[in-house]
Amino acid sequence: MRWALTRVSPRIHFFGTSMESTLETVSNLERKMSISVPMTEINSEVVSRLGRLTKTVKVAGFRPGKVPMKIVEQQHGAQVRSEVMSDAIGKNLGSALEENDLKIAGLPKIDVEAKEAKDENFVFSAAFEVYPVVEVKDISDCSIDKPTVGVGDNEIDSTLGIMQKQRATFEVAAKSAESGDQLKIDFKGSVDGEVFEGGSGEGVVMSLGEGRLVPDFENALTGLNAGDEKTFDVQFPEDYASKDLAGKQAQFEVKVHEVLGAVLPKIDSEFAKQMGFEDGDVEKLRSEVEKNVNSEVEKRLESRQKDLVMKTLLGQAEFDVPQSLIDEEGQRLSEQMRENMKSRGMKVDDAPLPKEVFAEEATRRVKLGLIIAHVAEKNELQPKPDQLKEVVEEMALGYEKPQEVRDWYYKNPQRLREIESFVVEKNVVTWALENAKVKETKADFDELMGLNK
Repeated sequence: MRWALTRVSPRIHFFGTSMESTLETVSNLERKMSISVPMTEINSEVVSRLGRLTKTVKVAGFRPGKVPMKIVEQQHGAQVRSEVMSDAIGKNLGSALEENDLKIAGLPKIDVEAKEAKDENFVFSAAFEVYPVVEVKDISDCSIDKPTVGVGDNEIDSTLGIMQKQRATFEVAAKSAESGDQLKIDFKGSVDGEVFEGGSGEGVVMSLGEGRLVPDFENALTGLNAGDEKTFDVQFPEDYASKDLAGKQAQFEVKVHEVLGAVLPKIDSEFAKQMGFEDGDVEKLRSEVEKNVNSEVEKRLESRQKDLVMKTLLGQAEFDVPQSLIDEEGQRLSEQMRENMKSRGMKVDDAPLPKEVFAEEATRRVKLGLIIAHVAEKNELQPKPDQLKEVVEEMALGYEKPQEVRDWYYKNPQRLREIESFVVEKNVVTWALENAKVKETKADFDELMGLNK
C-alpha cells in the first residue's frame, strides 16, 4: 500500500542560492524525494567552470590561457554541464537528507526530469530506503544454551586416528569394498545412450567414504569385489557442478579390478618423527595433539555459542529489512561463492548464481548486522583499543613475521574495521550471556569437530 506524506523542506543553499525539496513516504522504509534547483545557478556554475578551463585547456593555434570561451564551450560545454548537474544532484540530495535527518540504506535511484530550454528549474527525484527503527526485546527471560566439551584420552585417540588415516597406505585386499577403501575400476557413463564428457575411464582409483563421489555412484560401488561387473543408474544432484549433468539420470557400467584396503601406520616413535618430533617421543606428540585439540574445541565452541546467541537475538526483534541491503548482501554472497568454486578448480563462468538464491541468508545477515549495531550502541559495546590490539596480536603471533601482520591491519582502515566488527560481535555475545538465562549443555565431540560427516 502506498500512502502520501509530503514535507517541503526549507530552502537550502547550493551554488550560492537555494533549492527546494519535497519528501514522500511511499512505504514503511521507502521514501521519494523531489528536488528543484534554479537553472540560473546551474548555468552560472557551468560558466564559472568553463571560465576556469580557459586558463588551462590546450587548443591548437592558441596560446595557453588565450583560448576563446566560445571554443572552450563548443569542445567541453556538454561534459562540464553534465558534471555540474551530477554535482548538483549529489550535493543537494545530501543537504536535503541531512535537513530531514534521513540515513539512506543502499544506493538511491535517481530520475532526472526531461528539461526544456525555457525551464526555470533543474528537477530530479531520488527513490531510496531508510534504515529501520530497531528494537530488541528484553532477553532476561531468554534461555541460551552454553555448549561444553571435555577433552580426554578418547578425544585425543580419535584425533590421532584421523592422523593415521591421513597417512594410510593402500594394499590389495580380498574383501568387499567398504567405506575407507579404494577401488580400481573401469567405468562408462551415458545419458540417454550418449557417453558424456568425462564419463568414462580405465584403471581409475575411486575412494569410498570421503564424500567426493555422487551418492548413487558410491552406494553402487560399496560391497563390490574384485572381478565384479555392474550396471546401475545414477541421479545427479540438481546443484551438480556440471550444468550439462545437473538433475539428470545417467547409466553406468563398472568393472572392478581391485579392492584396496587401508593400512594404518602404528603410533610409535617413527610416526612421531613424521609429525615433526625428531626425538620420536610419542608422549610429546600426544601432548601437542591435546593442546591443538583444546584450542580447536575452544574456537568451535565459541562459534557455536555465537550462533546460539544470534538466534536468540533474531527472535527478540521484529522489523522490516531494507531490500536494497538484502540485494547488496545477496550479490556479495554470490560473488563469494563463485570465487570459492573457482579456487577449487570448478568452471563457474556459466554457473547460475543469481543473488536471489542467497536471499534468505542475505536477509538473516543484514538483520543480524542491524541488531548487533543497535545492541552495541545502546549498551556501549564498541571495541576498545586494547581489545583490537589483543586480537591483532593473537593473529600476528601465528606468523613468522608478526610485525608485518600488525602493519597489514593497522595501515589499512578497511582491514581494521573487520577486526572491529569481530570484537563488537564478541562483546554482544558476552553481553547476552550476562543478561540471559544460561544453561550448560554437553556437546558431542565428534559432531562438534565435524567427524560424523
